[in-house]
Amino acid sequence: MPGLTLLATGGTIAARSRDGVRNTSDGVPGADVLDRARAVWGFEGEVDVRDVAGVGSSALTVPDVLALVEAARAALTRSDGVVITHGTDTMEETAFLLSLALGPAPVAVTGSQRAFDDSAPDGPRNLAAALAWASDRAAADAGVTVVFADLVLPAIGVHKSATLAPEAFTAPGRGPIGHVDESGVRRHAVPPVPGPLLEPGTTDLPRVALVPQYLGADEAEIDAAVASGAQGLVVATFGSGNTTPAVTSALVRLLDRGFPVVMSSRTGSGAVSGLYTGGGADLIAAGAVPAGDLSPWQARLLLAAALAPDRSDHDWATRMRRWLADAGAGPRS
Repeated sequence: MPGLTLLATGGTIAARSRDGVRNTSDGVPGADVLDRARAVWGFEGEVDVRDVAGVGSSALTVPDVLALVEAARAALTRSDGVVITHGTDTMEETAFLLSLALGPAPVAVTGSQRAFDDSAPDGPRNLAAALAWASDRAAADAGVTVVFADLVLPAIGVHKSATLAPEAFTAPGRGPIGHVDESGVRRHAVPPVPGPLLEPGTTDLPRVALVPQYLGADEAEIDAAVASGAQGLVVATFGSGNTTPAVTSALVRLLDRGFPVVMSSRTGSGAVSGLYTGGGADLIAAGAVPAGDLSPWQARLLLAAALAPDRSDHDWATRMRRWLADAGAGPRS
């Protein structure tokens, strides 16, 4: 059997602590992390370990993650599945970008909230669960997942919801799709998994800015984003899709020029829609694309991927709407 490939990128799961401060740039090798995980439930499957990075995930760039995508793509040609150890700070974005590029491929992303040398580390159990999931036939058509604290969560819609607690990730309205614990692997749902949106060999993405909404927000951040070279904007709206009057006016002006604008919600749960005049309704009427239940961080990557095939192509909205529909995050036309 080809077995699994473990791509180790560092993060807290490999970090050492000194005087209460964690060092993610001088972590332990992936093989040592794997040895700890094997001891949890006695996993004996073949695992090809490859150290592809050694940093905290807050230091990763989009090109770094796209290089990881290509490493995972190559590993899938020689393995039954891929497990990636990763820092939790940007895990939801890396998992989503993997999903945009690899579609239904069996890839499990995991990490930890406690350091490798903590007196009660959660990393070994999380990695043991990810190995068990990725090697089980239940993972074959589930696409990219985040396996954490015994939960199997879909990459699409996942987000970090706790700063330090071991139960760090949720996927409101979408997961968990399974559990892994002492009783084994149990799958409860079949997540919608769109086909790949990114072409193999993609090394970078167009610049997309994120504009948050808050009490009294005006057009200053929008103007700054466009002036800095952003090729699209994601607005983290209030509630179900509202923006301040000043922001609504500024975004409508951009949309009238054909500038890509996507709406997400800052709430962390639920889909955006055009329910209110002066906000979401005006934006959608002007051509903004609602990102369903995707977080602003994932919507930003989706827009960048939709713009990537040809930066002068104005059909980004069609590509994005089609992907959202296939992902269960938008209506089917």
